[in-house]
This record gives sequence, C-alpha cells and structure tokens, in this order.
Amino acid sequence: MTTLPGPATELSADDARRIALRAQGLLGAPDRRAGVRGVLRHLGAVQLDTISVLARSHELIPYARLGPVGRKAVESAYWTGNHAFEYWSHAACVLPIEEWPHFAFRRRARRARGHRWHVMEDADRSCAAVLDRLKADGPLTSTELGGAKNGGPWWDWSETKIAVEWLLDTGDVVCTERRGWKRVYDLAERAVPDDLLHDDLDDAECLRQLVRLAGQSLGVATRADLADYHRLKNEQVDAVVADSGLVPVSVAGWGGKPAWADPEALATEPRGRHRRTLLSPFDSLIWDRARTARIFGFTHRLEAYVPKPKRVHGYFAMPLLAGGRLMGRVDPAREGTTLVARQLSLNGSAAVRPMAQALLEAAEWVGCDSVRIERVDRPELAAPLADALTT
Repeated sequence: MTTLPGPATELSADDARRIALRAQGLLGAPDRRAGVRGVLRHLGAVQLDTISVLARSHELIPYARLGPVGRKAVESAYWTGNHAFEYWSHAACVLPIEEWPHFAFRRRARRARGHRWHVMEDADRSCAAVLDRLKADGPLTSTELGGAKNGGPWWDWSETKIAVEWLLDTGDVVCTERRGWKRVYDLAERAVPDDLLHDDLDDAECLRQLVRLAGQSLGVATRADLADYHRLKNEQVDAVVADSGLVPVSVAGWGGKPAWADPEALATEPRGRHRRTLLSPFDSLIWDRARTARIFGFTHRLEAYVPKPKRVHGYFAMPLLAGGRLMGRVDPAREGTTLVARQLSLNGSAAVRPMAQALLEAAEWVGCDSVRIERVDRPELAAPLADALTT
C-alpha cells in the first residue's frame, strides 16, 4: 500500500476497506482499557434508535467492537460523569462531550430559524418555566416537567415538550441520558464542563473540526461520506476539507470519486485481528448504504418500516461481519431464553461457521441459552449451520 501522502495517494479497494475497518475499531486489538467511552470517542457519534431486538443500537455498537461488555456498563459509560451528551449529528446520537463546541454552528442555525416544526403559544413564558424547573429540581424528563403530549398521537406535543426540545436545539438545555427511553434534560451550565461550555467557534471552524473528525472515524471517505457522518451539506464539506488535515487519495473501484483519508491511517498498515460480530443496521460502519455497497459490495437496508409482505431480509436484519467482509445477515428475535434467527442469509458455505459463532456469542450476551434457526435462504446450508451451532 502506498502510504506517503501526496496530491493523489493511490489506494486499492482492499486498502480502503481495511483502513475503514481499522478506523471504525473493527480491525486490530480493541482498546479494552478505554472501554465503551473509548469507543465513543473513537467513533465520534453513536446513533440512537427506538428499536430493540437483541438490544438497542447504542448498546450493539460497543458490543460489536469490545465483545460482551455488560449492558448496564454501557449505559453507565455513556451517561455518568459528564462524558457524553445527546444531540443531532448523523441522527439523534450520543456524542463525546468534547464535541459540544463543534456543534455551535447547528445551535446557531436552529436559533436563527426561530422555531421547530411545532409552534409555541407563548415561547418566552414556556421556555422560562422549563429553565426555572430544571434550575430548581435538577435533571427531569418531559413527563416530569409537566407532560410530553396533549393526549393525541405521538406528535401532538405539549407546550412544555415543545419548549424543552427548542431549548435542547439551541443549547440552553442538554440531554444527559435516556431513562426508560425518555430524554432526561438538564441545564447546559450544569451538564457541560466550563471549558467546553461556549459557542466561540465560528461556523467554518466547527465544520472544519467535524469534517476532520469524520475523516478520522471513517479512515478514508468521499465528500458524500464526510458530509453524511454528521449530516453536513456537500458545499459545507467543500468549503473546509482542504484545511481539515485530511489527505487527498484515489481509490481503485470508487468510480473516480475524489476522496480523502486520515494521514495517520495512511501511515499505519491496517493489520490485526478482524472482529467477528453481528452489526446493528445503525452501526457507523454501515449506516451509509451507498458507502457500504462501495466498500463491501453489500447492499443493505433497514426494513423495519417496510410492510411485512415486501420485506426481503426481515424486520431488523443484522449483517454478519467476519474476516473483514460482510458475509450474510440475520433477522433475530428473542423468545424467552432462545435467540431465534427468523430469517438468515449466507454468502456461501464459508459464512456458515462465522455466522454460528456470532449467533452463539450474541445469544450469550443477551442472556439466551439456545439458538433456533427458522429459515435459511439457501436450504443446502441449513444442516451445516445447525451442526456448527452444536460443535
């Protein structure tokens, strides 16, 4: 692999794939001493989602990299000691607290817009009431603040809920944890360390830092990849990428798309042990479907919101990562202490044993003592898979 930075450092497709895996913490020995917090800092963003099958996605992310770390330990690592906050990044994400200043551009943009999609009847009064309650009583959920809804559908928010979410958008309030999947809000002045509690960085510097961090987390990336990581606009990336510290590269098989790489990733041969695991569909290795297809030749989509008769791979199909490749997928469920593979696909016989091992490891992690396979897309692999689960 050519590792000397230059105007057009050339990488093979395999080079790029290994660099991406290394950057995402899925190639090489995991930093167990840094643990879950180390994973969060390394990735820069861990996406949250309401769906819970084996576990919630923000639990599956460190599991994929560290192995069967305790689920309570995951939550504790995120939410104790002012190490993280929740904000709008790739989506709703857990973010390292050190990134608070970098999102000043987004807070300013929300403030300039002047409202969310909900409109408050008396914004000044409602926001002041929320701030007074939090100041007096400490961290609270919207229910504890006075109720999240007016009694209608989920989007029929109460005035209090609209107010606290507006304050979250603009930075007066911080989401410091999820409790029973409800956001817990606190004053920014309490939740963010003093040296980070500022919006001093101008928009260009915020964007430059986020593009640099995205490049480090991705290893090697196109403009669209860099933009997608924290949901920036392409033109925002264009404006700062030359000053981000990332190195221009050319990747074979990427259709001539301009790309950039983290110079430290280029200077280090991406070798080490490949992690074998099931991936959340919201894992940052694969959350960008176009990038996943480009790097792994693997087409994947979340079908949770697809009508059941139209699903191809299942409700929450989790890709299998093994040997640095995506080798299949499984739609899991839990029935008591049994992990059920409702639908399973394998990219050939070489995927049989890795899938069996990944299923057994996942089952143990979530407290299941057996695995049951319901359907395999290639019937000739069903018996070898059953054997691999018992040997």
